[in-house]
Amino acid sequence: MKTILVASDFSPAAFNAVNYAADMALSIHAKLLLLTVVQTPVGYSELPIVVSLEDMLRSTERDMKHLKEELMLKTGNKLTIETEVGMGAFYSELKDVCERVKPYAVVMGSQGKTAAEHILFGTHAVHAMKNLAWPLITVPPGTKFSAVKKIGLASDLTEVVKTTPIEEIKMLVHDFNAELHVLNTGKTEVFDADIVFESALMQEMMMSLNPKFHFISNGNTDEGIIKFTDENKIDLLIVLPKRHNLFEQLFHKSHTKNLVLHSHVPVMALHQ
Repeated sequence: MKTILVASDFSPAAFNAVNYAADMALSIHAKLLLLTVVQTPVGYSELPIVVSLEDMLRSTERDMKHLKEELMLKTGNKLTIETEVGMGAFYSELKDVCERVKPYAVVMGSQGKTAAEHILFGTHAVHAMKNLAWPLITVPPGTKFSAVKKIGLASDLTEVVKTTPIEEIKMLVHDFNAELHVLNTGKTEVFDADIVFESALMQEMMMSLNPKFHFISNGNTDEGIIKFTDENKIDLLIVLPKRHNLFEQLFHKSHTKNLVLHSHVPVMALHQ
């Protein structure tokens, strides 16, 4: 059975992501694994903190039990739900659990409504998006799962054979019985032989999915993609984060970060 892993810290933004993940799991007959991580302060043993680690763990385990009970009630006991409480650094714990359970997808909130949640979720979500090897979906605040009828794939149409995880995309489209829309942002009035060639390769690789191609003319890549997803009612936007060396990072604008923090629809990162 497929497993959808959802990370939560019991905040409103995280609870929204949990509900989204639960409804998604029901739609594809997957089970849900709830994960929360008790993050210990740096130099914990040297700080005069009254609450012990044992107390923190017990409190977290109670919160997790209540969350599971709420979800079981909400889903009419139709969903298999497992829970896990980790301790340490958030990303390290998340990665370790993923390596063990090999989830179909990881779900977490993209950001919260409060300033503190915005910073916390933004930092965790963007780092995980860029580095986690498993498919990761970030859910904007207030977004509810209904159905995934249209999947958007943001692609720069560069070296598509090497950089596009075709099998994962095919599985998603088939699992949700969705349409696939490939989005490329550029100046459509300028003929680019490389883009034409790469789009033809993409079309051939995805022929069975009958993808629709859209070439968006907008000086701001992220803004153009977000506007397209809003106007065309895209339910899930796939991005393909690329790794950059240190020199490139100094000058490279993070499109993944901008899309995670500003998209109005859930964003999924897939790594080749």
